[in-house]
Amino acid sequence: MAKEYSGSPKHHQLEAKRKRLSWILGVSGLCILSYIFGAWQNTPAPTNRSEAYNRVGCDVPPAGNGVPLSSSSSPSSNTLDFQSHHQVEINNSGGVQKFPPCDMSYSEYTPCQDPVRGRKFDRTMLKYRERHCPAKEELLHCQIPAPPKYKTPFKWPQSRDYAWYDNIPHRALSIEKAVQNWIQVEGDRFRFPGGGTMFPRGADAYIDDINELIPLTSGSIRTAIDTGCGVASWGAYLLRRDILAMSFAPRDTHEAQVQFALERGVPAMIGIMASQRLPYPARAFDMAHCSRCLIPWNKFDGMYLIEVDRVLRPGGYWILSGPPIRWKRYWRGWERTQEDLKQEQDAIEGVAKSLCWKKVIEKNDLAIWQKPINHIECNKRKKVYKTPHICKSDNPDAAWYRNMETCITPLPEASSSDEVAGGALEKWPQRAFAIPPRISTGSIPGISAENFREDNELWKDRVTHYKRNLPLAQGRYRNIMDMNAYLGGFAAALVKYPVWVMNVVPANSNQDTLGVIYERGFIGTYQDWCEAFSTYPRTYDLIHAGGVFSIYQDRCDISYILLEMDRILRPEGTVIFRDTVEVLVKIKAITDGMRWKSQIMDHESGPFNPEKILVAVKNYWTGEATQKKN
Repeated sequence: MAKEYSGSPKHHQLEAKRKRLSWILGVSGLCILSYIFGAWQNTPAPTNRSEAYNRVGCDVPPAGNGVPLSSSSSPSSNTLDFQSHHQVEINNSGGVQKFPPCDMSYSEYTPCQDPVRGRKFDRTMLKYRERHCPAKEELLHCQIPAPPKYKTPFKWPQSRDYAWYDNIPHRALSIEKAVQNWIQVEGDRFRFPGGGTMFPRGADAYIDDINELIPLTSGSIRTAIDTGCGVASWGAYLLRRDILAMSFAPRDTHEAQVQFALERGVPAMIGIMASQRLPYPARAFDMAHCSRCLIPWNKFDGMYLIEVDRVLRPGGYWILSGPPIRWKRYWRGWERTQEDLKQEQDAIEGVAKSLCWKKVIEKNDLAIWQKPINHIECNKRKKVYKTPHICKSDNPDAAWYRNMETCITPLPEASSSDEVAGGALEKWPQRAFAIPPRISTGSIPGISAENFREDNELWKDRVTHYKRNLPLAQGRYRNIMDMNAYLGGFAAALVKYPVWVMNVVPANSNQDTLGVIYERGFIGTYQDWCEAFSTYPRTYDLIHAGGVFSIYQDRCDISYILLEMDRILRPEGTVIFRDTVEVLVKIKAITDGMRWKSQIMDHESGPFNPEKILVAVKNYWTGEATQKKN
């Protein structure tokens, strides 16, 4: 029997075809929608990369003490545009930790040289003015505010002579040192005429006087140290002669001397000759200088001159002006007796002689001594004149919280009387890239001449990468810090730019390379980054932190290191971090809470290098003038 149909066969065929077509169209549509959705998910949201690096104010007053933050804009801001081949996602599900602004009374806070804390310590040998850092429970967990009317400092070289009054609102020095031309107030700015207590004709003329006695322009003198530097005019005017001076002065009643120096774009640190060694290696400086620096050179068995001897290179010079030099002329003005001044000079001459120094000359207001180039003759003399003796089994470079000693730091052995102990240095500027003697003699294990050359090439490539986006040649940056300087390659690669670099070697580093950095003609210091640096707030324009947080992340809370970087970085200053992605993600999570604008980007060699770069810019913000300490 034939099967019956409810409709015509033709109708059923059309219905079947329609269903198949609908199914095909439906599947195709879903595929297209799935593709479009997937492509949209993998496309990064369009962002204005330059926005992260333009001057911006704080978004909102952070929770805490409710202090409002003021902001401004500047046409001088520079755009950084580092391209990345990947985006690192940061899990902020718990929210970004915000750091409130500190009270305005902390605007010039120097944690390890806090005068209030210092009063608790022994006044003998001025120990209370040395580094005394806060305990963990005393650390501030807030951001140091800039003065209410803070302005971007003058660019170098104008900054040598001018600084904004509102950035360092202290008139004391301009009044106390008015007749000595240290500093003058002119309207809304300070002017630095280049004067000094012992150089009334100006630092330039004073340096010319020194140049007539020892060769300052031949390239044989490159690094200098100025003890008790005032506002560092001596160091400022040496720069035009290609001499780089480390100037230091204590935080004392002369308000903000070191802050003035750094505001001018001149290298300086807070420091004092008291009971501990200066934080520099042995044989670091070609020249040391004291112009009425008020250091009692003849006291404590000559300990302070012995310390100068430690940091002075073989053949280096010590220059002294001021009391007691030329006491026969000045004794009335110095309000001291002739007998007292003569006794002091005789004592200084005796200490210098016991160190085997030779007095080069005393002319007018200057006296100059020279350290021997080796200790061959000195060792013979010590058989007769036994004090001070030559130190035994001492690391001459050890200088981080190390007490001074009253023994002479031994020089490396020399085979003849005309050989420079430790190795002769090339003249500047060849010295910057010549193999340093500490490397060529193999005195630093694990570092060879080939390592040195490779490091130079590495930094050449890195700075070429940086300068595509950072205005290194435009005067935007002047004071630069390298927090983990290694061989000083970053400073060497920047030598042609109008900048100077504070090269820091971590005090707990496996390799002490600071001596190499000085042999290259650069300056630097030791530092434990679990503590604050010996400088005022807002004194560096650019900070480089390569591998620092890999070293310290298990030693101390890295948020305090970042807050310290925030303290010493000027508003709109830049930080370059180099580390693994994991470490940089941790850093970025914290700096976001500090209202820094930042971005992780690829290594200069490309996206496959596990090391990445984080560039961060500190926002411009200031404290409020009416803010009171609770």
